[in-house]
Amino acid sequence: MKKRATELVAISDDLSKKVGALAFQRPVHYVYNPLQYAREPLVQYIQKYAVVKTVLWVGMNPGPFGMAQTGVPFGDISMVRDFLQIQGRLRDLPLQHPKRPIEGFDCARSEVSGTRLWGFAREKFKTPESFFSNFFVVNYCPLVFMGETGKNITPDKLPAVEKEALFDACDEALRRTAIAMKSPMVIGVGAFARGVCERSLDGLNIPVGQLLHPSPASPAANRGWAAAAEKQLKQMKLL
Repeated sequence: MKKRATELVAISDDLSKKVGALAFQRPVHYVYNPLQYAREPLVQYIQKYAVVKTVLWVGMNPGPFGMAQTGVPFGDISMVRDFLQIQGRLRDLPLQHPKRPIEGFDCARSEVSGTRLWGFAREKFKTPESFFSNFFVVNYCPLVFMGETGKNITPDKLPAVEKEALFDACDEALRRTAIAMKSPMVIGVGAFARGVCERSLDGLNIPVGQLLHPSPASPAANRGWAAAAEKQLKQMKLL
């Protein structure tokens, strides 16, 4: 494993251990940590595509049908398997909500955010190698949180005391990642991600930008996320 990939895997493993040791109270009933159980495909992703001096795209946390299944940020199954050419075994699965099972690459559900983001990369850059020569995608928080009904709970909705411990670990990991990658710029995918990037990277003199989040919950994204993302990247002089 190349030195860069070794360092990034070590950062991921350290973060996995730190967040895995945290406790979360109600309304959180289930916590998935794909850095642990989906480590194999995640390591493949890092080994194949992490290039020094590329701009980081930072998402909030895994989706239940994306990174929760594949270990790859915004990791819609078909995109990870067919475009990124990554597959891998899962291990040591956590307690799962019956409505949100972890099925890995056998999962039949798609993640809209992932199909939009990686679909844009495929359409605009044609090959993964071309996209990753410019950019690399990570998530700020590696954990999936679910309520009793299986409803997704985003990290910003956690109680303050739980957020503090979680965000301290995530801030450190993002800072280490940006330094290891020698990133000339970091882009938050969505307003929350931009905010945590600005906090985490304070003092490093790394510019922080923002992309519209590709979530189907965003009316603006539903009106044409790819076109909006391309416009924003051009405004930041990244295309």
